[in-house]
Amino acid sequence: MIGGTPAGSSRVSVGLIEGLRDLGYIEGRDYVVEYRYAEGRYDRFPELAAELVRLNVDVVVLGTPAAISAMRNATSTIPIIMSNVSDPVGSGFVSSLARPGGNVTGLATSHESTISKQIEFLSEILPKLARIGVLANPDSPTTVPGLATAQAAAQRTVIEIWRADARNADEIDNAFVHFAQQRVEAVVVITDAVFALHRRRIAELAMKANLPTTFGHREYVVDGGTLSYGYDIKDFLRRSAALVDKIFKGANPADLPIEQPTRFFLTVNLKTAKAIGLKLPESFLMRADEVIE
Repeated sequence: MIGGTPAGSSRVSVGLIEGLRDLGYIEGRDYVVEYRYAEGRYDRFPELAAELVRLNVDVVVLGTPAAISAMRNATSTIPIIMSNVSDPVGSGFVSSLARPGGNVTGLATSHESTISKQIEFLSEILPKLARIGVLANPDSPTTVPGLATAQAAAQRTVIEIWRADARNADEIDNAFVHFAQQRVEAVVVITDAVFALHRRRIAELAMKANLPTTFGHREYVVDGGTLSYGYDIKDFLRRSAALVDKIFKGANPADLPIEQPTRFFLTVNLKTAKAIGLKLPESFLMRADEVIE
């Protein structure tokens, strides 16, 4: 189950298929995928979860943490693999990282640490930075931990945080109006399926306002964002394939430890930086894993 659309999620969702192929599985011969897309509407998750339960699928892989609660409410027996969730223990999704318990396992993200690093990067490339806007979806489980990390990081560097909530395209537009009124100098976007769906719009609004932006995933930067620092969501879905394989072979998700990121990537869109008049230090660019020109 994916929070976005088929077109917007195609690059990352193929990671699961590639991972299964690496393990010897052939789609159509060994398994069939029932894709379900929420298209940015969180209210659709219970309906989509119920559909998958009626189909009696063997395992569910969730491409967005926003779908976890709906899927857990729909079934306590079908194995659920979370492909990217922040703080699954604190959120009550599993008992522990080592022994999840119940029917849920998967991969845990580190949005908190990556947001802190994003603010550190902004302070480096904007030495006089004093006000940061944070774009958050209040309906997303990534918002509370992400916002807390942003506030803590900002306090350490004596930066003011101005939060703007958005659940859809219109509210994203309004958020940037709010940022302009508060005269923020950069925007941190907390990872969310709705924002991923509208990532080009976010990039356009930020560029129009000459605002540097930071994200947790490379895809936002490919579509015009300034920089991202985080794990590769496609790689997470590829790694999910190993858990699918174990469940196919009879493993109990309750006994499969939650996996965590092993590497983080810094991606920079130099074209966007130049368009908004941001001169990036050569030392900063040299540390990037990828520079888009």
